[in-house]
Amino acid sequence: MLESLISSKTRLKMLLKFFVNPDNSAYLRGLAAEFSESTNAVRLELNRFEEAGLLQSEESGNKRIYQANQRHPLFGDIRSIMLKHVGIDRIIENLIERLGHVQRVYVCGDLAQGTVGNLIDLLIFSNVDRTYLGELVEKAERLLDRKIRYVLYDPDELLEEVHGDGPALLIWEAADVPESTTPEP
Repeated sequence: MLESLISSKTRLKMLLKFFVNPDNSAYLRGLAAEFSESTNAVRLELNRFEEAGLLQSEESGNKRIYQANQRHPLFGDIRSIMLKHVGIDRIIENLIERLGHVQRVYVCGDLAQGTVGNLIDLLIFSNVDRTYLGELVEKAERLLDRKIRYVLYDPDELLEEVHGDGPALLIWEAADVPESTTPEP
């Protein structure tokens, strides 16, 4: 649906890149290669986003590095829309509502890097029935028309102990999780 509102594919890719995981940063040529777009098309969108205050940039050597401006008044709203677009909000809502006892959920892989494909990778820290979780995930896959790959961990395990390289983005956490078991991704 978002594709009908935002006609520029480059603009939509850029919104996903920077607002699904606001810690992502990128430079012009890297984005052009990642998006398979011309540098001119990417430069035009970067300039528009920066002029609007949605992106901030800084010089690093001979490159200008861009990142989402998390202080922008619309940052939270845009991020929420992007998460809804990829379906993360529905997955988490269904998991928490039906399973209960979920401590933390991280998204990793391509989506955590801001690249949206047909696969959603999740790390779920919970003591739940694996069979029931599998059934819920199958329903969510049909609803979203995307494949969901997940790994279930004991709630007491630390992210650093179970997850290798690459970003892991915390997308849900129970209110009663002690601070000592919640690692920074």
